Amino acid sequence: MRTKSSEKAANDDHSVPVARDDVRERIFEMTRDPREVANRRILCTLYSASSGADLLHNCGCPPLGLETLKITDFQLHASTSKRYGLGAHRGRLNIQAGINENDFYDGAWCAGRKDLRQWIEVDARRLTKFTGVITQGRNSLWLSDWVTSFKVMVSNDSHTWVTVKNGSGDMIFEGNSEKEIPVLNELPVPMVARYIRVNPQSWFDNGSICMRLEILGCPLPDPNNYYHRRNEMTTTDDLDFKHHSHKEMRQLMKAVNEMCPNITRIYNIGKSHQGLKLYAVEITDHPGEHEVGEPEFHYIAGAHGNEVLGRELTLLLMQFLCQEYLAGNARIVRLVEETRIHILPSLNPDGYEKAYEGGSELGGWSLGRWTHDGIDINNNFPDLNTLLWEAEDRQNIPRKVPNHYIAIPEWFLSENATVAVETRAVIAWMEKIPFVLGGNLQGGELVVAYPYDMVRSLWKTQEPSPTPDDHVFRWLAYSYASTHRLMTDARRRVCHTEDFQKEDGTVNGASWHTVAGSLNDFSYLHTNCFELSIYVGCDKFPHESELPEEWENNRESLIVFMEQVHRGIKGVVRDSHGRGIPNVIISVEGINHDIRTASDGDYWRLLNPGEYVVTAKAEGFASSTKNCMVGYDMGATQCDFTLSKTNLARIREIMEKFGKQPISLPARRLKLRGRKRRQRG
Repeated sequence: MRTKSSEKAANDDHSVPVARDDVRERIFEMTRDPREVANRRILCTLYSASSGADLLHNCGCPPLGLETLKITDFQLHASTSKRYGLGAHRGRLNIQAGINENDFYDGAWCAGRKDLRQWIEVDARRLTKFTGVITQGRNSLWLSDWVTSFKVMVSNDSHTWVTVKNGSGDMIFEGNSEKEIPVLNELPVPMVARYIRVNPQSWFDNGSICMRLEILGCPLPDPNNYYHRRNEMTTTDDLDFKHHSHKEMRQLMKAVNEMCPNITRIYNIGKSHQGLKLYAVEITDHPGEHEVGEPEFHYIAGAHGNEVLGRELTLLLMQFLCQEYLAGNARIVRLVEETRIHILPSLNPDGYEKAYEGGSELGGWSLGRWTHDGIDINNNFPDLNTLLWEAEDRQNIPRKVPNHYIAIPEWFLSENATVAVETRAVIAWMEKIPFVLGGNLQGGELVVAYPYDMVRSLWKTQEPSPTPDDHVFRWLAYSYASTHRLMTDARRRVCHTEDFQKEDGTVNGASWHTVAGSLNDFSYLHTNCFELSIYVGCDKFPHESELPEEWENNRESLIVFMEQVHRGIKGVVRDSHGRGIPNVIISVEGINHDIRTASDGDYWRLLNPGEYVVTAKAEGFASSTKNCMVGYDMGATQCDFTLSKTNLARIREIMEKFGKQPISLPARRLKLRGRKRRQRG
């Protein structure tokens, strides 16, 4: 059973409340059927006598946190290990290995010997009601290692162990049949203890004893447990902390829209391969229109359908912005009134529905990652980097490829190109709206990646590839990472194999791993938008119980990053009659990347504090240059331009006004010379 929402409840009319609690309560009412809520509570009370993976979503004991790293390395122990890189600390569900075998970081715990006396153990550090075990094999490109059956034992002191029984004998649990798909085994009766141990009984032929696992358990109340109280995370925000199906997501959006009708608008940018609408919410003081001088910002989530945390964070963010705006939070009011914010929570809803069916612990690392037709949206955009770099290497004069607004190749636009319909929808969306800054939320790591994402050297897979705006991108990345609760914490454990602390939780995408056709590179080279990839958590699909803590980890960062759209310079480029001029090229001396004005002549150029020489130039107009100072205080510096038409452009305008074509002087001279020759003859 999954908790489903009622269409009727979502369509009821409600008055707009003011208090945060009222908003939260109304949203809850509009996205829940009361009968189903009651049924869920009844089922949860009967969980100890129930079974089935579906109940794990709603009311079963949650994971202890091996995958999310809530369980520390010091809480994991094993009988033996092949080597340090295959120690007990690597026996975490969905942990990923390095590319090479014998790495310091490998993809499982592997016992040093192959016999029935091997085990891996978890210390919960408090009495816990254990209800189940989830297992995987070893993550490896080259080897096939997994456990096919095992016993489970519990203890209160790690010396005396009680084996889980099946009647009078020890219970043998069925393990894995391959290395990546997680398998859930529930205990026949919940066991209360501090320690739990998994004891492999059989394993894949010709393989080794290797496991990744997660433990399901409910910690029992213990007010005297200092360790628990020190690490407990709570939130004061009263939001809808749950995983939403596509239908529930749409209903939640509608609830927020009805709570805050004056600052929100729901629209869609297209449909998925399976026909699900790609819904977006716009949050601003005048939704539905672009205001001159107001920058446009977006968050995109769910390009990989199984990276669910970003999706839920954006849904929480739109609730939070609505609540705080109605409550009069000055910071949020200013942000909403001075910015046009767009939130696209689910770019790949087809993939999400697959992952959602599998569930937070049982979906594995890749189920739902791709679109329905098997395309990875994250690297499905046109490769414009190669066009730019080849032109630079040839030193084309006059330049055939500009340093911005690079055109999409014709082959990419053809119907036969391997391009997802979701990708085409995003491209059309970004060409329509003059976004200034954007973040695409991903999962599986804790880092902010900035472009370029593609290496410039053909023979390399990792190489720093900075953009001309590298200093700006570094600041933008650091603004998110430094305000996240964990990203810049040097004491935190790395998620899988990469340690990003040397750059304070940020990384140049290409120096991490090369990606051709990324959204970040496309945005930078084809539009005005500065786009970054924000990896919001080690666990792609955290359990519902983890969402409040993940919201606390990311809330401030989500807001701070949006505020960065107001850094740098902004302005309007007008003609002598005061009309805005579109497509004016804005160049900054010393930075080989230009931007262009929007249809109303307004522009925004993200820059770090400093003094800049800025030039505005457009065909038919004399260019204009001025010095623009960017300060440290929040708020872009106003830097307007007025362009006068060139003499030739004015003559052409006058001649066209009176129905005549402008005279071409060289052609006129030739005509006069020919006439003189004929007269002499």
